[in-house]
Amino acid sequence: SDPADMGARPVIPISVIVMTRNEAANLPACLESVRGFREVYVVDSGSTDGTPEIASAMGALVVPFTWDGGYPKKKQWCLERLPFAEDWVLYLDADERLAPELVREMAALMRDGPRHAGYFVTGRPVFLGKHLRFGAANRKLILVDRRRAAFPVVPDLDVATMWEVEGHYQPIVDGRIGRLRHPLLHEDRKPLSAWFDRHNRYSDWEAALRDDGRMAALVSSERGLRRVLKLIQSGTPLRPLMAFLHAYVLKLGVLDGRAGFHHAMARAFYHWQVDVKRLSLRQSAGEPPSFSPPSAALPTIRRSKRPGAKGRNSSSAT
Repeated sequence: SDPADMGARPVIPISVIVMTRNEAANLPACLESVRGFREVYVVDSGSTDGTPEIASAMGALVVPFTWDGGYPKKKQWCLERLPFAEDWVLYLDADERLAPELVREMAALMRDGPRHAGYFVTGRPVFLGKHLRFGAANRKLILVDRRRAAFPVVPDLDVATMWEVEGHYQPIVDGRIGRLRHPLLHEDRKPLSAWFDRHNRYSDWEAALRDDGRMAALVSSERGLRRVLKLIQSGTPLRPLMAFLHAYVLKLGVLDGRAGFHHAMARAFYHWQVDVKRLSLRQSAGEPPSFSPPSAALPTIRRSKRPGAKGRNSSSAT
């Protein structure tokens, strides 16, 4: 497919990456929101629900991905292997979409020339069918200059449930980082059980990394206030209660009504899962395992390889 089919002109000079596995329910809205970008890659991990066909029909470039069980994982693999037409890359999950205001902001940023090497975007959830205006949002470093960005190697292959994609950590960027004003909408159109299944896996990963010091090493690579807040959160007793009060009271989630309450409860439940799984790990081991945290230094940033380059994972663009 021709990437120019993805939208109207003028083309926004950003390459978009959408990582998928059985995302037919979410993908159309995601791809519709990035019409007008230079190119869109859908990097698919063996979907059986028609995801690749939907992507092709909407003009995206479909790249099959098969994980070999090691590093690099999927996000870094994309940086190294996809034949990008642009230097700026936007990472999206299939259940995310850009608000029109955010699209215009990115277009203006590229037109005027970015002043930073990467940009955080604030994600706003849609929960129980309601767009949440308050409560706890998440910030993701998803727009980066690929020449100056790389995902660190976090030693987490022992956490089987995390599979092929990097966990909840940001890429390391060689340069200053800015923040965009307008929101990214996060709406999973699968049944709510999919949300709990996904966060059950995430809590396995976080519990394992918190239990033996790997999470502390990862947090040390964060910057400024973000790092301080994560360190405070890590050492806070009764984290589930604090997570609920932070989302529902401090961040005014109460103003989002019933959906705001349930979203705050879901966040608290996630932190409870992490904490109780840490207790289970320690009980099983008899004592906390020892671990020497890895260096949080910036990984080597390599330019993307063109098709035909050797690598442990194989793919082809169609």
